[in-house]
Formats: sequence, structure tokens, C-alpha cells
Amino acid sequence: MATTTKSTQEFIPIKEIRDDVFILKDGSLHMILMASTLNFALKSEEEQNAIIMQYQNLLNSLDFSVQFFIQSRKLNIDFYISMLAEAEKNQDNELMKIQTKEYIEFIKGFVKISNVMAKAFYISVPYSTAGMEVKKSFIGNLASGFYKKTTQQLADRFEENKIQLQQRADIVSQGLARVGVRVAPLNTEELVELFYELFNPGEKEKGGAGKTQN
Repeated sequence: MATTTKSTQEFIPIKEIRDDVFILKDGSLHMILMASTLNFALKSEEEQNAIIMQYQNLLNSLDFSVQFFIQSRKLNIDFYISMLAEAEKNQDNELMKIQTKEYIEFIKGFVKISNVMAKAFYISVPYSTAGMEVKKSFIGNLASGFYKKTTQQLADRFEENKIQLQQRADIVSQGLARVGVRVAPLNTEELVELFYELFNPGEKEKGGAGKTQN
């Protein structure tokens, strides 16, 4: 019996990524917001209660679903170690050179023993017109039969849907700002990098020097 081989793309729900938005195969549009951290434990009890209340108000005000997720991976310090090694190499003071070398060994040992993890926090904001599309297409088919969308019509529809998606993302951003959490939308390049890491776990650690984030 002949077996069929499926490509990797068939198992990935993403259809395309463009204009800082990723589109799933079901036609829904999504934006990813990267969120800052909030040290809740260091807040006073009054501040904690205020944060909880604001967060509750945000969730209750939403008439659409959002997904919060955390990306956790082993901290890659290769780039940092390379900078320290270069500083050691260019150091004229012998004592400073020895101290830099000892510091490099300390950092390597600390990260290895402690298994330090890097965490990033994201919110996925969706927008879908699936229900409306079904209704419109049904009425349209009864009235005038099937018709094909032109490229321009599809482009216009994407822009319209993106505006609706952006409005939802703004609502989430403003709500989290009241809690004390800053967010920033990922652009197309950052989305590609994020999904590459998610679908290829461990590849970044194998790749050598990483890049720093502000």
C-alpha cells in the first residue's frame, strides 16, 4: 500500500504572515503583543488589590477572547561571554584581565548550576469574520450565484479586518497599561522569529551567539 508524505507546512496552522499580522488557515487574523513584567510580590497589599481589580475590569470588558502565553527557554549567554572574552583580550591591566577571566568562569558556572531561564510574555489578539462570511456568502449565492473575489477585493478586505484587529489590540493595550504592564506589538520579522523558535525548540541554543534585547 502506497504511503503519502505530508509536508511540514500541512501541520502548521499559519497560512501567512504580513503587515505585522499572522493569518491562520481558517482565515482569522491575529496580532501578538509582547508584555513587560510586573513584580507583583513587591507591591503593597493596597497596590496588589488595585492591580487585581483593574485586571478583572479588563477581562470583564472584553467581548472577544485573548490568549496569554509565556515562552520559557534556557538563557543563552554566548553573546555576553564573547563580549567579556574580547574585553579580557584587549585589557592592558594584568589584574583586570585576571578578574575578567574569573568573572567569565563565574558566570558560566552560575548559569550551568542554576539553569537560568529567559521568559517572555505575550498576548495573542484575534479577529475573525467567519460567521459573517458564511451569512454573506449564503445570501449572496441565493441572490446572484457564486462569484470570485478579485485580488483587490481580497486586499481591501484584509485592510478592513486589520483595522478591526488593531482596535482590539488597542483595547487590550490600554487595559494592561492601567495595570502597569506595557505592551508592544511584534512586527513581521519578530513574528517570523517567534514562530520559528516555537516550532523549532532548541535551535536558538545551537545557533551560537544570540542577540540582545533592550
